[in-house]
Amino acid sequence: MTSGAVKGPVIAVVGPSGVGKDSLMSALAVSGPELRIMRRVITRAPEAGGEDYQPVSEPEFSALAENGVFALHWQAHGLHYGIPRDIETLREGAGGVLVNLSRAVLLEAQEVFGDLIVLSVTARPEVLAQRLLARGREDAQEVERRLARSGNPLPQGLARVHEIDNSGALSAAVQAALKALQPLRA
Repeated sequence: MTSGAVKGPVIAVVGPSGVGKDSLMSALAVSGPELRIMRRVITRAPEAGGEDYQPVSEPEFSALAENGVFALHWQAHGLHYGIPRDIETLREGAGGVLVNLSRAVLLEAQEVFGDLIVLSVTARPEVLAQRLLARGREDAQEVERRLARSGNPLPQGLARVHEIDNSGALSAAVQAALKALQPLRA
């Protein structure tokens, strides 16, 4: 980063599966052109669909981690997830960089990135169940497991957290998130 360049915060978008994190991130990036999105590296098959991610095999992921490619990486739901160090380049001159993170790594992310804002996305349980079933990646048992974890609290010690309800229209969640991020956009 060049000296004096503005470095935007990392905006962690977290919430249970099916809450609409990726839809919210995409809509925010369109509504706020100063916001950028960081793609995750995931050990998920490319045909699995869903978010825009870089699919890799487990051996490839291990090699990337060993070579220090990731600023942050973790394991959840039987998969490995990584945030490349390229996120620092995206932060240069940005109003913020949106990234889909796991609640379990938020304190580490706050330590690694320094300037971290958390958008905790929620939705009513019946909305989550409907969305999970509609996307077709999980069977009924996995949907139940994910719903049971959906109320897990965020870790204590996070500096900036904003709750965004995405039970209804996406546009309402986008407006709530933009309002929460307003100080960045001033």
